[in-house]
Amino acid sequence: MEANTLFYIIIGILALSFFADKWLSHLNAKNFDKSIPDELKDVYDEDEYEKSQQYKKVNYKFGLLSSSVMFIITLLFFFLDGFAFVDDFAREFSNNNIVVALIFFGILFYASDLISTPFSYYDTFVIEEKFGFNKSTKKLFFIDKIKGWLLTAVVGGGLLALIIWFYETTGSNFWLYGWLIITVFSIFINMFYARLIVPLFNKQTPLEEGSLREKIEGYAKKVGFKLDNIFIIDGSKRSTKANAYFSGFGKEKRITLYDTLIKDLNEDEIVAVLAHEVGHYKRNHIIINLVSSVVLTGLTLWLLSLFVGSPLLSQALGVEIPSFHIGLIAFFILYSPISTITGLVMNYLSRVFEYQADNFAKATFAAQPLISSLKKLSKNNLSNLTPHPFYVFIHYSHPTLLQRYNNLKA
Repeated sequence: MEANTLFYIIIGILALSFFADKWLSHLNAKNFDKSIPDELKDVYDEDEYEKSQQYKKVNYKFGLLSSSVMFIITLLFFFLDGFAFVDDFAREFSNNNIVVALIFFGILFYASDLISTPFSYYDTFVIEEKFGFNKSTKKLFFIDKIKGWLLTAVVGGGLLALIIWFYETTGSNFWLYGWLIITVFSIFINMFYARLIVPLFNKQTPLEEGSLREKIEGYAKKVGFKLDNIFIIDGSKRSTKANAYFSGFGKEKRITLYDTLIKDLNEDEIVAVLAHEVGHYKRNHIIINLVSSVVLTGLTLWLLSLFVGSPLLSQALGVEIPSFHIGLIAFFILYSPISTITGLVMNYLSRVFEYQADNFAKATFAAQPLISSLKKLSKNNLSNLTPHPFYVFIHYSHPTLLQRYNNLKA
């Protein structure tokens, strides 16, 4: 195969992915005006439903515009030999392959993020503001951005440097060492994410003594779930949208509730949401997801080791000097059809897990407060109650509200 042929295969994959995604979004948008199922008629009143319709349509149009602009910029970068230009620029600073790769990816990442920042800013301070969701300030927005940049540089740059070092010292066996270091890092982050990463962006406080804590602890004791760490996170400083999540293992396991969740739901509904999260733990979903991620990472790195050293990958992107970092970009674009398939499998598995967690909450607490909590959260988030089934199959990691309602009522 010639480099020019491979280049057009890469462009074809990028184009197919973009247009397939736009077609799916269009398909989903055609369902916006579909009648709400009878089971969900009580989610919105007439004014709220009209507001949710406008929110969906505005987001659809904005998503179409922003993704189209980014796609055009990406194509221009490919056709104007952008990779060769950045690679040449990076090599002016060092002959060390690790340093060159870090400069190369640093330029690509920060340039891409700077280009997308106006869209993110508009989404936060125009769209989310208009529909009453945004609580962030411009100062907080940019502080979050800078913190994200620094975290990416330290963590992402560190892992990339290690993997390239393994590649330089062990050759094609680098994938084993890379797999090991990524696995250890993944386990570490799963264990200590709430302790180390979350505090960089949010304040967490223990749930104070009172009837809610008593109900939560009473439920946890009933189902044999040792739970000492119940935290409230100040999600309201950025958005009115609510959430809850489970993290960590052993002594580090904790339930984190957004302060907006506490505000929006009554105590039984909060316990029902927590029961759902406990269901994920009791059904070993956290472990299964972690193991699945580790296996997929190993498979990806192994395949990468077979192709990344090929000069053809670098030449396809217009770079004459073969390198790990150029080969890495070409490989991941060529690998994207496989990652799409594995993503579909993981989304399906995630939806199955959501049903299982709902069933656990239904069996150990009650179905009705979970149903009412899901309806309230959907209402407060102006959620789409009539998504297209094919869009759900491709993109949703959770069943739709109607599917969860029917499952809980069964």
